[in-house]
Amino acid sequence: MWDHEIRAMASSHAIIAASVFMATVLPAVLLPGFSVYGSHLLWLYSVSGAVTAVSVAVFWLLGITPPTKKHTLGYKLSRLFRSCLYFFLSCLFFHTVVVLYGAPLIESALETFSLAVLLTSLTTLRCLCVLGPNVQAWIRVFSRHGAMSVWDTCLQITVACTVVGAWVGAFPIPLDWDRPWQVWPISCSLGAMIGFLTGLVAAPAWIHYHRRQLTYKCK
Repeated sequence: MWDHEIRAMASSHAIIAASVFMATVLPAVLLPGFSVYGSHLLWLYSVSGAVTAVSVAVFWLLGITPPTKKHTLGYKLSRLFRSCLYFFLSCLFFHTVVVLYGAPLIESALETFSLAVLLTSLTTLRCLCVLGPNVQAWIRVFSRHGAMSVWDTCLQITVACTVVGAWVGAFPIPLDWDRPWQVWPISCSLGAMIGFLTGLVAAPAWIHYHRRQLTYKCK
């Protein structure tokens, strides 16, 4: 019943995962001395930009983005402005949460905010692409039994995997191992990226395996 949506989901996720790969490999080829550890902020923004651009393009081409009720230029600009505002507010939200969990408040503010940008690109951006700037729809999707489509379920899985990955990535930081990937926020951003890529694989696989049990009701 959901085979078409699952194939489209798997294809879009493969393209997004490829963009992560290219955003990691191309700077290493073009920029001397580039490395994920040594040039971490550059890698972080490279990946964030690639995921953002490719996700917006892919979801728009697939027609996943919710249609606008009005077709006036003013309404579309207002919708774009609200989406950008939500993206920025999400960066501030993740920055605040990470600081509350123990990240340096002032000493590494740029690194912390960069991690927040990455988390926003991997989570909030997908919500904007699938649900639009509609906070009520976001609350519905992430409430219990709130999914109304396979894409809602996909959001739940990918966002959860990304956040859990970032959280797990913080565990090695205080350990006295003196490894280069323990420098803030390398392990958290790598954990978030690994969690995100895991979610890209797990979401269509889980939905395909449970497709006979999935029932969505209009609410």
